[in-house]
Amino acid sequence: MDAIFASRAALTLAHILPAMAFVLVAPFLFLRRFAGAAWPRHLIYPLGIIVGLTAYAMSTYSIGGWTERSAVLLFNSLFLFSLVRAFWCGRANEIVLERRWLTRSVGILLGIATTRPVMGAFFATSRLTHLVPSQFFGVAFWIGFSLNTVAVELWLRSTKPQSQAERNLLIPES
Repeated sequence: MDAIFASRAALTLAHILPAMAFVLVAPFLFLRRFAGAAWPRHLIYPLGIIVGLTAYAMSTYSIGGWTERSAVLLFNSLFLFSLVRAFWCGRANEIVLERRWLTRSVGILLGIATTRPVMGAFFATSRLTHLVPSQFFGVAFWIGFSLNTVAVELWLRSTKPQSQAERNLLIPES
C-alpha cells in the first residue's frame, strides 16, 4: 500500500494538504467568535474544490477496486454538491442555509476519518477473516462515509429550521 501512495506522491500531497487545511479552517465557520470573519469562507470553498477534484483523481488508483471507487464517487459528489450549494446560499445571503450545507459538506469530508478505525478493525480481524486490504477497503469506505453522512443528516433534520426558506427545503411530515 505504501508503494501505491509513494508512486503518486504529488497527487497524494495535492489531496491531503488541502484536506488538512479544510479541516483546520472548518471550525472557524461555526464559531460565534468568527461569525463576521470573511477569511474562513474565502478559504473553505477553493480548498474543498481542490479536495474534491483530487479525490476523483485518486480514486482511479483505489486499493479496494470498484467497491472503494463507488463509495468515493458517490460521497465525493455529495460533498461537492453540498459545498457548491453552500456557496450559492452564501452568495444569496441565506446564511442559515449556507451553514447547514457547509455542515453537510464537512460531515461528509470527515467520513474519511471514520473510515480509518473501520479499516483498523478489518486489519485487526484479518487473521480470523482472511480478508486482505483489497477486499475490505471499499467496504470500510462505504461504512465510514455512510455513518458520517447519515449522522449529520439526522442531526440537521432534528434541529429546528431557522428561516422560511429553510423550512421549504425540509421534507413534509406524513
